[in-house]
Amino acid sequence: MTREVFVSGVGMIPFAKPGNHEPYPLMAATAARKALADAGIGYDKVQQAYVGYVYGDSTAGQRALYEVGMTGIPVVNVNNNCSTGSTALFLARQAIASGAAECVLALGFEHMNPGALGAVFSDRPSPFEHFDSVTDELVGNSQIPLALRYFGGAGKAHMDQYGTKLSTFAKIRAKASRHAANNPVALFRKEVTEEEVLAAPVMWEGVMTRLMACPPTCGAAAAILCSAEFAARHGLDRRVRIKAQAMTTDTAKTFEARDMREVVGFSMARTAAQQVYNEAGISPSDVDVVELHDCFAHNELITYEALGLCGIGEAERFVCDGDNTYGGKFVTNPSGGLLSKGHPLGATGLAQCTELVEQLRGQADKRQVTDARLALQHNLGLGGACVVTLYERL
Repeated sequence: MTREVFVSGVGMIPFAKPGNHEPYPLMAATAARKALADAGIGYDKVQQAYVGYVYGDSTAGQRALYEVGMTGIPVVNVNNNCSTGSTALFLARQAIASGAAECVLALGFEHMNPGALGAVFSDRPSPFEHFDSVTDELVGNSQIPLALRYFGGAGKAHMDQYGTKLSTFAKIRAKASRHAANNPVALFRKEVTEEEVLAAPVMWEGVMTRLMACPPTCGAAAAILCSAEFAARHGLDRRVRIKAQAMTTDTAKTFEARDMREVVGFSMARTAAQQVYNEAGISPSDVDVVELHDCFAHNELITYEALGLCGIGEAERFVCDGDNTYGGKFVTNPSGGLLSKGHPLGATGLAQCTELVEQLRGQADKRQVTDARLALQHNLGLGGACVVTLYERL
């Protein structure tokens, strides 16, 4: 694939708690219209659309886009767990880079229910059977919801091996709240301290408090991707291009390593990141700003190491030295991340895209990372898939 791909329009709506939002077709249509308006084109110019969601019936993507227009274009519905939005982005980029299309819409939305995630179809094998059996073996604690056991177990593995303290995860959550305080579309904008995070209700004694987990969230986000030729022909913004991108899935190591960090995608993320760095011809130290998948504070910490932002086993020092925020080596999750911005599964990857494009354009207001030129996005879904994308300001 040789054609350059530009992100010429982005848009998202403020994320909301379940029950405090519009129906999904209206949320999605609003985000799509915002991206179109940001690009300065009408829906009639879009040649394909990839629409991501996890909790919804088949062809909900068409239902959402029919609110924007009924132009007869291909609409592909995408479901890849928490990496759904970035998978839609991945497919949209492939369509343009391969020459199949010149202007593509990537859209993600989610209408979630309150409470912990659970299976929808209980009358057939779960895609998480193998994940659950390994987690039962390594973690136990069957009374704790599975998502907490997955990611809490990964954090505990880091604690057991490197002596990482619970307060380090609290520092990550407090940092997220400070960033989100400057983000008008974040769900939680109230700052919390490390001490308040530690004093929150205990979800797993010695491993996790409630504030270390992201909340169920509803919302939508979108991006308009196009070729250089299309952008020039229609006068679209060409300040931000996708410089490199990779998508990975699980290997046998996920289960055979008998390590909860592998169960939640450490090697998936590490491999995808390395592929991106190699394709772009850069090292992690060249990156200015990062949006990564902090569904739990624990996953943010192990992802620092997976992405090469610090060495293996060095994540606690990385956090304590302030190298994950403004004034440090990397600004991670300036949006507030999933912990504070919220995590509507299908929309998350495209919300990350929106934040990073605005950062590279210099449009992030009080969240702005000074002179940001390279931005890295990491979006992970168990089951599993990981998409890492590198954006460049031209």
